[in-house]
Formats: sequence, C-alpha cells, structure tokens
Amino acid sequence: MSKQGGLGDNFYVDGIDVSNDMGNLQTISTPRTNGVITGIDKYAFERKLLKRDGVISGQAHWNPAGAQLAFNDLPTADRIFSYFRGAAIGSPVASMVAKQINWDGSREAEGLFPFAFNAQANAYPLEWGEQLTVGKRTDTVATNGSSFDGGAATAFGAQFWLHLFAFTGTSVTIKIQDSADGAAWLDLAGATFGALSAVTALRIQLGLTDTVRRYMRVVTTGTFSNAVFAVQGTRNAHLVAF
Repeated sequence: MSKQGGLGDNFYVDGIDVSNDMGNLQTISTPRTNGVITGIDKYAFERKLLKRDGVISGQAHWNPAGAQLAFNDLPTADRIFSYFRGAAIGSPVASMVAKQINWDGSREAEGLFPFAFNAQANAYPLEWGEQLTVGKRTDTVATNGSSFDGGAATAFGAQFWLHLFAFTGTSVTIKIQDSADGAAWLDLAGATFGALSAVTALRIQLGLTDTVRRYMRVVTTGTFSNAVFAVQGTRNAHLVAF
C-alpha cells in the first residue's frame, strides 16, 4: 500500500460524529509498561512488556452546536472514542473505552477559540482494527452488509465496536456474521449488539479462544426506517490478556 495522508478521516465520540469540528488529533497511542527482569548473566537490562494502555488527544474548533455538546460535560462515566482512517471497509480504525480528562479552551491571538481534550483508556487498551462499514452506514430496512476479507481465519477471539448515530423505529439489532468462503454465512456467536433504539456506543468482546472465520459482515434486523451507524472489528492475532 502506498503512503497516505490523513484527509477525509472521521472521529466519533459516544455515537456523536465530531469529525467536522476536529482541528487535529495530536496523539493516538498504545503505550506499554514494562518490568525489569535482568539476570546477572546479562550485559544490559532485560525487560518484559506488561500492561497496555491507550491515549487519544486532540483539539477541536469552537462549535456550540457540535463538539461543545459532545465534550463539555466532562462525564465521569466511560466514553467510547473512535478514529476512522478514511471511510472504506477494511480501512484502519482505533477505538478505546476511556475517561475524558479535560476540555480546555484557549483564545489565540488570531481570534480562534480552540478546545483541547485528552482521553485515557479505562480497563481495556486502545485497540486498532478494521472498518466493517464504509465509515457511517445508513440502513432503512434489514440489510446484509458488504463483506470484509480478513485473509484467513483466526482462533483468538475478537472485539467489536459500534457507534449508533441516529435511529428511527422500534429497534435495530446490529450483529456480525462470519463465513469461510464469503458465500455461506452464520451469526458469529457473541457478536450481537442487541436491540437498540437510541444513540449509543458499545464494545463487545468474544472469548479469547473463539474462532473467527475468514470473512465478516455487518447485518441489521428489526423494525426501523433509519439507522445510521459505524462498526469496527478487531481480530486478535494471538492470545491476549485484558
């Protein structure tokens, strides 16, 4: 793949699209702690990687009807932050469950009024994955979405992330199906976000030894006339600990 810029990217917070208000994302990182386990037979430090973390920070333009509504309450509850690199199935995504630490305004000399935020992961690390929807997807009836080819089956579980931006109807169930050949599909056990009826953001996690077959797709069922949402899938390439 050729080198790319960051044009056309998107940023979502708890089912709110704040992409147009974001001036930049300064940090998207997964730092690791480490422990020193040096033996007396070594000539330098030996280190073992320990807990994973996650940080997303950035700056937004002042918009009282946009980013200000999404960030200014500084909620104490967990929030879900997602960075979508472009809008295409299979494109990279980074998401995390986090605490929003701040929302700091600064009046610049030129007259701009930017606000900075910092979010730090809580209980789970920041997780990179792939878009299973083309950025934001809009369904007006029950729909079988386009598939993503993961290249091969994996046997270490997966995590899935959802932002539901808008909804009209009784409820929508958003779930993941997998397939060995891209033709015969089955619901992926445990990969269902349930019957939803309001703007929300969710993370679900499969068992850490569950198999996910080569292909995945996002399916909607229910009684609704409008559901706007985005989904990330993160396969675990090896056994991980949370």
